[in-house]
Amino acid sequence: MTFDYDLITLGAGSGGVAASRRAALHGARVAIVEGSRVGGTCVIRGCVPKKLLMYAAQFGDSMREARGYGWVLPEPRFDMATWAAAKAAETDRLEGIYRQMLQGSGVEVVAGWARLDGPNRVAVATDTGDRVLTARHILIATGGAPVRDSIPGIEACATSDDLLDLQQLPERAAVIGGGYIALEFASILARLGVKVSVFYRGELPLRGFDTMLRTSVVAELTAAGVQLHPGSAPQRVQRTSGGFLLSLGEDRVLEFPWVLNATGRRPNTAQLNLASAGLVPDAFGALAVNAALQTGALDVYAIGDVTNRINLTPVAIAEGRALADSLFGAKPHAVDLSRVASAVFTLPPLATVGPSEAQAVQAGLRVAVYEADFRPMKQAFIGGTERTRMKLLVDADSQVVLAAHMVGADAPEIVQSLAVALSAGATKADFDRTIAMHPTAAEEFVLMREPMRVLPAA
Repeated sequence: MTFDYDLITLGAGSGGVAASRRAALHGARVAIVEGSRVGGTCVIRGCVPKKLLMYAAQFGDSMREARGYGWVLPEPRFDMATWAAAKAAETDRLEGIYRQMLQGSGVEVVAGWARLDGPNRVAVATDTGDRVLTARHILIATGGAPVRDSIPGIEACATSDDLLDLQQLPERAAVIGGGYIALEFASILARLGVKVSVFYRGELPLRGFDTMLRTSVVAELTAAGVQLHPGSAPQRVQRTSGGFLLSLGEDRVLEFPWVLNATGRRPNTAQLNLASAGLVPDAFGALAVNAALQTGALDVYAIGDVTNRINLTPVAIAEGRALADSLFGAKPHAVDLSRVASAVFTLPPLATVGPSEAQAVQAGLRVAVYEADFRPMKQAFIGGTERTRMKLLVDADSQVVLAAHMVGADAPEIVQSLAVALSAGATKADFDRTIAMHPTAAEEFVLMREPMRVLPAA
């Protein structure tokens, strides 16, 4: 059978672009279909603009701290419209780069909304009508989108997409959710002068993270003036002329002028006509894949957030490149997801690689726990209260370092470097014989000599 393309990729986010470019460099005929902007969530409305807003909030902290170091500064004022204009220009620039990379690689960009149309077929809804394309292989890389139906009435609330396009910040805001998106934006908004309240279901936010990280972020958010409401997930949201009413049960109702819905994200599969290829997503909309990233349909693959495994941009990129190498480069290989580092860009940020204490114990390991907790030099000099906390988890039998967790300034940069050591199988002895770099916060990771405790295997 003759096909129009060797590969059609659905979705021009980071993973889809990486897979398509790598496949084209191997000589494949590739088309990528995108109904919105090239660059996807991370570049256009996620990681990149979110971190740019975090930098804006961080400058406020820096200017306040500068006074303790002898700088005489006027009272700073943040203007959201100015930031939003600069952010729009930057995302336009990045989108242009992504388009140039695709063009330079020989990938055809098809503008429109794609759906499967039976085996090896993709129908694209364009401005001029449907266009049907065929391919030997189809890759679904459509990512995810904010959940808008988690609570009755929440569809009227803003999502993180909307927040990043605000021209003016509200005086008060409620954030619904206890995951990393909720906490990042709660932290950022509070630093920018918004009075923030966060509502979540559990006792602690950041479910799945190590308890030290979870309790630390609670302490830092509280110190920043964020009002945390654990065990208080709203049961209903009602739009009013002046804002929103949050119903918390037992006739408890709170009113806010602006509410952020950060209750999670869902794989973008609802409009893909998966049944035409014999695919059935799970109850959350995710596609199951095997180690080779194959779905249950012949010649249909999926990567990134649409599989709802480890929903991080670098994972999607690595999976996309691995798939292209396997299909077209005669270099089949799988992506190792056992040591994936991640960060939460609150202020201060936190970062982690490897399992939590609970996960390590549940895996049947005896775990030696090493910890450090201190006030960093920069804060101590000005009488600040912000603390840095670190943890190493070590297999008590093999002495292999299992995990590194940190909350504090530069945590993402430090843990990213440590991830290399953990991926290489470093032992505690390797850390111990490493000479410290002084004065730094990172040196504490090689100065932890005695475990705080040893946890028995479950």
